[in-house]
Amino acid sequence: MTQEASKKPYRRIAVEEGWGCPEMFDVYKNFLSDYPQDDPSFMSLMGYYALADGERPESVRRRLTDTDTRLQEMDAAGVDHQLLSLTSPGTNPLPAREATWLSQRSNDAMAKVIADHPTRFSGLAAVPFTATDAGAEELTRAVKDLGFKGAILNSHVRDEYTDSPHFLSFYEAAEALDVPVYLHPNGPSKGLFKPFHDRGLDGSIYGFGVETGLHLLRLVVSGIFEKFPDLKIVVGHLGEALPFWLNRIDYMYSKQIATGRYAHVKPLPKKPSEYLKENVWYTTSGMPWQEEVLFVRRMVGADRVMYAMDYPYQYEPSEVAGLDNLPISDQEKFQFFEGIATRVFKI
Repeated sequence: MTQEASKKPYRRIAVEEGWGCPEMFDVYKNFLSDYPQDDPSFMSLMGYYALADGERPESVRRRLTDTDTRLQEMDAAGVDHQLLSLTSPGTNPLPAREATWLSQRSNDAMAKVIADHPTRFSGLAAVPFTATDAGAEELTRAVKDLGFKGAILNSHVRDEYTDSPHFLSFYEAAEALDVPVYLHPNGPSKGLFKPFHDRGLDGSIYGFGVETGLHLLRLVVSGIFEKFPDLKIVVGHLGEALPFWLNRIDYMYSKQIATGRYAHVKPLPKKPSEYLKENVWYTTSGMPWQEEVLFVRRMVGADRVMYAMDYPYQYEPSEVAGLDNLPISDQEKFQFFEGIATRVFKI
């Protein structure tokens, strides 16, 4: 499908599209060489994509860093605009100094790509979550000075989830700046890793979704949206299975609260599903199948579900045509491909 042949009355904006600067791979290689056992999921993920030879990892590395290839493949698939973000695990496995350097370097390099192609790209900020302010200062710089549209959070930070109190400054900054946080998968944290890896399930086949869905649900029940009621979270892969569980989550949560089973879990004034329908948006990254897309639209609301491809890890141009053929109205297709993204990310 060429871009000219696939013109539609909407822009196809893809909002979970991986990107990397060459220096990122140098940082990862050095870290994995010095601390090979420090983070087993980091080694499983980037030990393959950053260190391994072979067609798949070499292709992904090239596509993450080569803008010309990216533009050619966007045109071939009929994708008009990509929202770029530093690929997983981003800065999350790194100590504060290295994380700060990489986030600043990545943001500056991405800003240059966007400036060179302003109609084709926008960006999400990488931030150093291991810094003392959990990246709030870099998020503010990236949004105010570089024009970025939000932040990428590649799930757990050195095995810690961001419902912990010392991450609140980051969420406070995101709410104050009125920008969304894209919660993106990472490999399972150390406590979850082994049962997945034993059967090759720690990656996108299953482990990513389990780990990221856990992270999002932790944020909900921690009360993060009570602290920051205007905070916007975006999650990919059609919600990492949580939309399928909405009714059961509400039912079991109400029973746990009523019986006081967990004294350390404080009751929320709303059902968990209400936060998942009011503060969270969902993208189709890596999940382009019509049945699943239509189901999630029914569960969380059609105004909550927008398009993403998951480039370069799942580059399948035929998927774009499949979603063009969703059995929904032309106005709904406009919202799905363009309208929701422009509102949420201010593209």
